[in-house]
Amino acid sequence: MASPLWKKQPLSNAYGSRNHSMSGPLQRSTSYPSHNGVQRETGQVEKLLSSYGFLQCCDRDGRLFFHYSEYSDNVEDLTLGDAVEFETSVDRRTGKPVACKIIKLKNGSISTEILSDDKVTGFIVSEAKMSKSRNGGLNGESGQVTYEMNGECFFLNYMIHDVQTKDTKLKKEDKVLFNIATDKRDGSVRARNMTLLESFVAPRYQGIVCSMKESFGFLERADVVKEIFFHYSEFEGDINELVLGDDVDYDITVRNDKEVAINIKKLPPGTVVFEEISDESYIGNISKVIPRFSNRRQTEPFPGKLIFETPDGGKRELSYGEKDVFGSYTLNEDDTVEFQIATDKRDLLQRATSIKLMIDTFEAVKEEREMGIVAAIKEGFGFIKCVNREPRMFFHFSELLESGDLHISDEVEFTVIPDPNSPKRQIAVRIKLLPKGSVCFEIIQPERVQGTVEKVPANLWGKSPGKNSKDKELDRGLISYQLNGKKQTVNYHAKDTDIRTPPNIGDEVEFNLAEIKKDNTQTAVNVVVMNRAEETIKYGYLSVLKDSFGFIETEQHDREVFFRYSEVCGEVNEFELGDEVSFVVVRRSNRVHAENIKKLNKGTLPGEIVRTDVELGQVVRPLRNIDPQQEEYEGLVQVIHEDETEGDVYPYCITSLTDKHEFLQAGDKIRFQIGVSKTDDREWACNITALRKFIRSKVDSLKGQYGFIDYEMEEGKKLFFHMSEVQDGIDLQVGDEVEFVMIRNQQNGRYSAVNVRRLSSRQRPEHLVHKLKTNLSLEDNGPRFIVARQPRGPDGTKGFEMQRNL
Repeated sequence: MASPLWKKQPLSNAYGSRNHSMSGPLQRSTSYPSHNGVQRETGQVEKLLSSYGFLQCCDRDGRLFFHYSEYSDNVEDLTLGDAVEFETSVDRRTGKPVACKIIKLKNGSISTEILSDDKVTGFIVSEAKMSKSRNGGLNGESGQVTYEMNGECFFLNYMIHDVQTKDTKLKKEDKVLFNIATDKRDGSVRARNMTLLESFVAPRYQGIVCSMKESFGFLERADVVKEIFFHYSEFEGDINELVLGDDVDYDITVRNDKEVAINIKKLPPGTVVFEEISDESYIGNISKVIPRFSNRRQTEPFPGKLIFETPDGGKRELSYGEKDVFGSYTLNEDDTVEFQIATDKRDLLQRATSIKLMIDTFEAVKEEREMGIVAAIKEGFGFIKCVNREPRMFFHFSELLESGDLHISDEVEFTVIPDPNSPKRQIAVRIKLLPKGSVCFEIIQPERVQGTVEKVPANLWGKSPGKNSKDKELDRGLISYQLNGKKQTVNYHAKDTDIRTPPNIGDEVEFNLAEIKKDNTQTAVNVVVMNRAEETIKYGYLSVLKDSFGFIETEQHDREVFFRYSEVCGEVNEFELGDEVSFVVVRRSNRVHAENIKKLNKGTLPGEIVRTDVELGQVVRPLRNIDPQQEEYEGLVQVIHEDETEGDVYPYCITSLTDKHEFLQAGDKIRFQIGVSKTDDREWACNITALRKFIRSKVDSLKGQYGFIDYEMEEGKKLFFHMSEVQDGIDLQVGDEVEFVMIRNQQNGRYSAVNVRRLSSRQRPEHLVHKLKTNLSLEDNGPRFIVARQPRGPDGTKGFEMQRNL
């Protein structure tokens, strides 16, 4: 081997100014004697090249060059990591320290660290991990272990290979036993020879589901005041069964430097408790209310405040939220309330909860309370009929002071305030349910009074007083009586009479006088008919005839009474619209019926003296049998002069029509005369004839008591008519040419034909007549068909236009 280009120098000269890099005094090797006082070092082969290599010193932080000529044995036996002993010299050319006189030692005989004699007990702070590098290799990430010595806490790093048992995976909070290793090169310390003493059993955390999104949600933790994220895949079960408010337990892990919940399991309801509620109840006063109708979003979780007196005589203020109030009713400042104190287990903060309004607060603050009866109930709200005011009062179910439902006719006490959403309207709040009999709309005098019925209410057949009525006088009857020798009159309602024996005009009755609280007026109640010896006969005119029932217009033309054909004396087929009849009124359930109906000779009832002048006009309001939605029974017509100016308005009734089957509607042009009643000199419209244009078409189909005319109001729909509208009782056939008047039903908006008259009959071929009869015979028992599309000819019309030549 050629002589090296460097030459050894004494150690003291070789180190020169680099002595500061040594961590301590060199330890002399016992396997190789010192030469000229030069101490030997130990190290490990770090790198081997073609003719030289590098050694890593074990006793100090140094890396030395060496030439193969300095190795005492066969260099081919030298491998990376081998333990060696050597001396240090200085390269004469470069002035750098180099290794010389190298001999190989037994592997494991040297170490870069000094291990503590005794092992130490500690706990894993963070786990050591293996991670992949960019080139695909594995890199080790150090973990940390902590131990306590002399009252101080120390932290040491460790790697996965420092664990003695390879199959043991150390986790956070595990209890371990280990040696403390001190690096001789730089004095750093670390943990070595780690063994597991006790595995840490991670506690299961508890919480409540507080938010759920598309694929993730959040849990409100029961151990700290914060929320924790979770993914639906971490729920052990069907995620569709997990809902807001469910109690769960879970583990916590760290992902992307954030804590997340894993291994989530559902718990029985009521398992998770965030706070402790005091057994003792306290009394306090509201100092700050929660805004109920504000558009601003509340930023405070507990915006309400109340003040109460502590046992030591001091004052204390507690917060509360919307859910802490027993109900959702309105609270006002200075209200006296009963409550309990809730203490949050997580941060020991206290607040007021289970807040109930004390009933005596109304007297303490002198709150003006009103009473009434629940008149209507909808979904979540309703209306109260007030004792001391006319309009009904709106309320919401959330204003109930006690849990439960309200029902119609329940008696309540409440406070009236302006509606925050509509200041012009008032609403009822702080509603308290009262015992039956607490609310009284009238002050009833105990004395019974006798009188005579002069007028019966228009709602005699069961309508509620005042319901949908513009004229309140129509809802009231009138009774006259003597008081101190003077005639007095008092109103009464049908509801205050005996429904089995309703009073009639002229009946002697007995009643109590009552003072209505809301307006201080008097009314008659508990009205009872006295000594009615025989039935009172009424008179009127037939106004409506249906399949099995009809209506009678009273002699005064101000109402109509229902009757069934079974109550008619004689043949029903002999009765016609406008016939004069007599009848007896009876009440069944809440409706008045006519019985013992007899036909009178024409002219029995006093009619009108008709003037000769003929007027032109138009219908202003039809009869109620045409438009059942209107309240007044009478119809109205108005004179229209030749210059198109409007004249006087006159009432009319069923007897005013020339054709009693005529369907007069608002806006129809008419011709009429004016008559004066023989009984009360009232002017009426008489002999009314409609001035209409008749429409011509053909009968399209017949089905029992009704049929259809080939006249389309809507695409694919024919015009309906009833057989009772066919004049002269003629039996129509399919294909007959007819003329008719088209009207619109005021209730459903549909059109139909009335006043149907046959103009000509069209003979059908014998085979078609036979087929028609067959179809009619199968109508009840045979198959039924519905026309989905009318037939069309090849030219798009309803038939062939070109004449066929044979």
